[in-house]
Amino acid sequence: MRPVLLNWNVNNVCGWGIVGLNLFFHWANDPDIRPLLGGPHSESEIAGTDPLRVFACRGTRLNFPVLEGLGNGLAGPEGLRGVPTIARCVFEYTRLSDAEKILAKYDFLVCASHWNADLLRAHAGKRVEIVFEGIDPSLFHPGPKSGLLDPNRFYVFSGGKVEYRKGHDLTLTAFREFSRRHEDAVLVTLWHSPWPQLSVGFKGKLAAPLELNREGVIDVKRWVAANGIDPFKVIEIGLVPNVLAPSRAEACTNLIAAEAMACGIPVLVAENTGVKDLIAPGNSWPLTRQTPIRDYTACGTEGWGESDVDEILDGLERLYADSALRKAIGKTGADWMIAQDRTWASHARAMKSLITSFAQV
Repeated sequence: MRPVLLNWNVNNVCGWGIVGLNLFFHWANDPDIRPLLGGPHSESEIAGTDPLRVFACRGTRLNFPVLEGLGNGLAGPEGLRGVPTIARCVFEYTRLSDAEKILAKYDFLVCASHWNADLLRAHAGKRVEIVFEGIDPSLFHPGPKSGLLDPNRFYVFSGGKVEYRKGHDLTLTAFREFSRRHEDAVLVTLWHSPWPQLSVGFKGKLAAPLELNREGVIDVKRWVAANGIDPFKVIEIGLVPNVLAPSRAEACTNLIAAEAMACGIPVLVAENTGVKDLIAPGNSWPLTRQTPIRDYTACGTEGWGESDVDEILDGLERLYADSALRKAIGKTGADWMIAQDRTWASHARAMKSLITSFAQV
């Protein structure tokens, strides 16, 4: 049984944590691998997790190989080495002039999109492998609707922590016009995160910035109202019948969009960066008019794209008018996710295969 150290924090509240948690769960029940976490985790970090999976993982101990998680800036833990030492690189910021030096200690690199892989190959001088992220098909799959929402409304879902990269300003700009045309339009948001302070002040191309309310969380209703949207047309719950994700950049493939596709929900996605690996004919509504980012200097933006608001509106209008089209895209998306084996189990097998193959070289 081969030990592997997962040297990043696992949890159930952010993208990195979800990846690590699912990888750990699948490896913990694999007879060939014994995973070890690089640090302790609390029960609050895995709230809502199947207790049987947690129970099955107890007693798991061991260390090498070492698999480390590197985000923007490619900064990682110091001092640990494994046989091999592997970096899982997931980043949107593209200033990589120091990448070769920073990544010198790693035997090879893993990322979750062709976009990230191409950037690493150009700057790091290392072996780079691609392992796509997945979804949990026991949670995300086509099923009956809850019946809790008014069936006479047209719902548009938008998720993710509010930031420039995610394009929430483009979502609000498009929905403002769409809701003026359609009285039954409702925007459903899931924009809260454990780090509300990182979203404060964001406005992008909107007139009014996002602020916190008295409880210290982002004030979504006040924000939309200040930018010309009726707050009564905005609610904050989970996934609903249509998903809009005009991100300017995604290091992977946009986890929320993938989960929605697995549920048979039609998604409108920006055809840029890592999201290109999620798009296939008929499985989504791709936003193809992508303009290079030239007015954002906080980080490197090579490969980023700004979606065209008119194209977003056109996509919403087409889906609004044609329920058969919505169903067809939703079914194709769900079928594609399974046919391509975009699951966490597949992700864990692929990572295991890479580690095993290196050990046999």
